[in-house]
Amino acid sequence: MDLDLKIVSKDINEMMWRAGKTLCTAESCTAGRIASVITAIPGSSYYFKGGLVCYADSTKEEILGVDKDIISEQSAVCEEVVRQMVTGANKLFHSDYCVAVSGFAGPGGGTDTVKVGTIWIAVGSNEKVVTCKLEEDNGRDKNIAQATTTAMHMLRDFLKENEADSEA
Repeated sequence: MDLDLKIVSKDINEMMWRAGKTLCTAESCTAGRIASVITAIPGSSYYFKGGLVCYADSTKEEILGVDKDIISEQSAVCEEVVRQMVTGANKLFHSDYCVAVSGFAGPGGGTDTVKVGTIWIAVGSNEKVVTCKLEEDNGRDKNIAQATTTAMHMLRDFLKENEADSEA
């Protein structure tokens, strides 16, 4: 793990401990990499409930409750799918927060409307979800690494915002 991810992971660890909240992941194209980064920090077992690698669309639908019509109409690589993945994973793991990712890491998998390198990321609770869309194709490994790094930064920012809201 590079230094940036280690620092972000430690920040997340400290904020999760202070908040006394729980976390889970629902990952498609990152295939568990985000969960791996989170659990590389000692103490994560106190707040990390688990992660689901939901690579197949049917897994997103059957286990997380993602609406199959959304996947049929827009593909699994869209904002609404990652939002529903957050909600479904939080329910599945009885968790306060979730990081969800779905995308086409490459080299194949893209469509006419959703290009390879398109990755949607969502971070949220049952009350609030924030999303981000990555669209640059730098090859499979770099696409996955960028999605992981972006997701971790989004989670840290989300937790900081919630921490500030709690203190206000």
